[in-house]
Amino acid sequence: MTPPDAHSPQTGGRAPAPVPPHIVDAARHVLARDGLAAATLQRISAAAGVSRMTLHRHGVTKQDILRAVAEGFESEQRDAMWHALVAEGTACERLRRALELQCELTERNLATLEALSAPARDAIFHESGSAALTRTVFVAPLERLLRDGAADGSLAPVDARETATVLFNTVAHTYRHLRSGHGWSPARAREGVLRLVMEGLVAR
Repeated sequence: MTPPDAHSPQTGGRAPAPVPPHIVDAARHVLARDGLAAATLQRISAAAGVSRMTLHRHGVTKQDILRAVAEGFESEQRDAMWHALVAEGTACERLRRALELQCELTERNLATLEALSAPARDAIFHESGSAALTRTVFVAPLERLLRDGAADGSLAPVDARETATVLFNTVAHTYRHLRSGHGWSPARAREGVLRLVMEGLVAR
């Protein structure tokens, strides 16, 4: 992850405290409703139906909660990409499905992602120590599909690792911007992005 700001999912070197799922759900709700700065432990605990002291007794900090939110994104990502990896069809068809699922995943988390600061989003998506590398969980499935496509002839041969990074960032972040910044409908944003990226990858 990149160097954090005051709100990014870091724990200062200590062992992170476990965060129950209902606390994570409450945090996502508060983030989406109130924004990052206003998502205090008091508001999160109130939304979860517990006292602030309950979190304190269990050693749960805001950083722990943000870390758990980030881990939730990773888990959803793995589940979504698995469906594309094991689907029937050519690698080209499975890649398009993977990118459609990426748009759906971004849509489900749109309000939460928009509530995070740019450094906090970077801490979710970037490898530790280098802002240039997207975390493996987000790009490895796309890299696999690109290699499969070169093998079955349905996709043009490319540098799979680099192209996977470009693909993830183009689809996930552009979709989010078109939805939140331009007010496009989910279908319009999805088709606009996928039409463009797939056109450059399909084998001629």
